[in-house]
Amino acid sequence: QVQLVESGGGLVQPGGSLRLTCVASGFTFEDYAMTWYRPAPGRGRELVGDITNNGRFTTYSDSVRGRFTIARDNVKNTVYLEMTDLKPEDTARYICQGSSGWGQGTQVTVSS
Repeated sequence: QVQLVESGGGLVQPGGSLRLTCVASGFTFEDYAMTWYRPAPGRGRELVGDITNNGRFTTYSDSVRGRFTIARDNVKNTVYLEMTDLKPEDTARYICQGSSGWGQGTQVTVSS
C-alpha cells in the first residue's frame, strides 16, 4: 500500500534548473526519512540526498552538494528535490524512496 509517485522531470539545458516532486501515501509520512536516488553507471545506485523525518537535517552526495536541495512538506506528504546548475552527468532517472517504498522515478535529461 506504500506508494511514491515522482513528477517534474524533463529536458533541460546545462546550467538550468528543475524541481522534482514525490508524493507519498500508504504510510505515516512524517515518521520517515526520505531519500532521492539515481542510477550510476558502473556504480549501481547513487544516493543523491536524504532528509530526516522532520526536515531538520539533510545530506547530499559530493557530486550534487551545493547544487541540489532537498525539502519536504509533511502536511502535503511531499518531498522535493530542487536541482540547479544542472550538468549533463546529472542525466538519470531520479527515484524517491521512503519507508518500504520505491517510486518508479522521473527522468531528467540535461543536454544542449
